[in-house]
Amino acid sequence: MDLLTYQIALSLLPGIGSIRTRSILAHVGSAEKFFHEKNINLEKIPGIGHQLATRSLREEALRTAEKEREFIEKNHIHTAYFLDDNYPLRLKQCEDAPVIIYSRGDTDLDAGKIISIVGTRHASTYGIDHCKKIVEELAAAFPDLLVVSGLAYGIDICAHKAALKNGLQTVAVLGHGLHMIYPAIHRQIAREIELQGALVTEFSTAHTLDKGNFIARNRIIAGLADATLVVESAEKGGALITADLANSYNRDVFALPGRASDTFSKGCNQLIKRNLAALVETGNDIAYFLGWEATPPSNKDVQKELFPNLNDEEQKLLNIIKEHGELSVDQLSILSDLPVSKTSSLLLNLEFTGLIKILPGNMYRYLA
Repeated sequence: MDLLTYQIALSLLPGIGSIRTRSILAHVGSAEKFFHEKNINLEKIPGIGHQLATRSLREEALRTAEKEREFIEKNHIHTAYFLDDNYPLRLKQCEDAPVIIYSRGDTDLDAGKIISIVGTRHASTYGIDHCKKIVEELAAAFPDLLVVSGLAYGIDICAHKAALKNGLQTVAVLGHGLHMIYPAIHRQIAREIELQGALVTEFSTAHTLDKGNFIARNRIIAGLADATLVVESAEKGGALITADLANSYNRDVFALPGRASDTFSKGCNQLIKRNLAALVETGNDIAYFLGWEATPPSNKDVQKELFPNLNDEEQKLLNIIKEHGELSVDQLSILSDLPVSKTSSLLLNLEFTGLIKILPGNMYRYLA
């Protein structure tokens, strides 16, 4: 059994978080020694009860870890243990950083400039437009920038797509193992991210899909970056949790302001009012606060896709909009016989291609 298997097994033990794991290793010396230590000695370690010290529990974790080790080998997954040299330096500075992270793709998690962009799943036209604009401005000035987000609906997926469109590396931090993609509708974008960035997670295939996982992964989103930008958020939500974590790590936090009457600008406005985030409206504002100096522009132009390759469902929606004129999401869902959630995601893709435009009242129109 190799060292990585022991390290994975240590991360699988129930009820032992990353902080307690560090305490354990301080007492026993290594993950391998922990699994061979006598029960009576483990029980003396603060925070380790009788149940966690039992050999049967440790043996079960090792069996599960061996299966995970096989999955890693078969699927070409990279690992980084928190004591390894390849563990991201920014994340290593966070006391509650994961014991081990798994990744698929090929990008430098220690890139010179990294920003996390988060926000509501119910992004408005205002939020989407500004997210795209800010990423585009940052990409023009900093072509080596790495954009981190969480692959969720709304602002997250907007940030990833904007990064891909502008030639930036992007990392999606997942709330589950690398054997699946959630939400499934973002599977194609996840494949593109693997080619132009990476998928990162602390969860193995043995972990169940749980709401708490997505809260936990927010600390990785905050910890990997120099700063976190909240584009839109209600008064409560995962984006604000990420902002709080970033502040606790002494990282810069930025927020896009909005109208006081807009539900999904209230969280951002509160962050600004409480001096928990700096008000930003452009990529230049972010660069100014971080003291980043722009990279001289390259003569190499980014080729725009004049005739986007649409999948069958996207083409179907586009044809319906062309035929009927302005339509709402609900109307398009009915006419296309597609679920509203999928229709919304497909419309976002079409909006990115510049083929359609969203109008007041969430109506969509074809742009000739």
